[in-house]
Amino acid sequence: MACRGQQALQVSLFTLYIYLFDKGKLLFYLISAMSLTLNQFVLLVITIAVVVAVTFLVIFLFQLRKTAKEGEQTLKDLRLLIQNFNETNQRFRSKVEDMGEIVEVTKNAASSFSEILWFLATKIIKPTSRYWPFLFPFIRLGWRQLKRKKRKEAKNGK
Repeated sequence: MACRGQQALQVSLFTLYIYLFDKGKLLFYLISAMSLTLNQFVLLVITIAVVVAVTFLVIFLFQLRKTAKEGEQTLKDLRLLIQNFNETNQRFRSKVEDMGEIVEVTKNAASSFSEILWFLATKIIKPTSRYWPFLFPFIRLGWRQLKRKKRKEAKNGK
């Protein structure tokens, strides 16, 4: 008797489904002929679940294949970029090595220049500093004369 109650419940659920969702009344004629046992219902559910699972698996595998192709292309691009980076790195290192020689030459030039300035300051400028108060007025006078001469030439158009 419990089996008949389950069948009646199944039939009534199917009838409710047809009434609510089948607006075109296409499945209405199956109401009297549709009685599934529990085993048939479980087999139907398992079959639908397997079909859904296989469908998702196939879609997943296609997506995985597409992703693998894109990954291979990315790896090829990455290899090319790494090769270009290595070439640039080698060029940079050679330039840095050349720059090291230039820095050494510049250091030597700067030290020579500092020695020249030290010589000028200690041997020429310092000993003559006692004469500067007498020389500055003459230098200023000469500077003013040069400015006046340049102004006159600019004014006269020479």
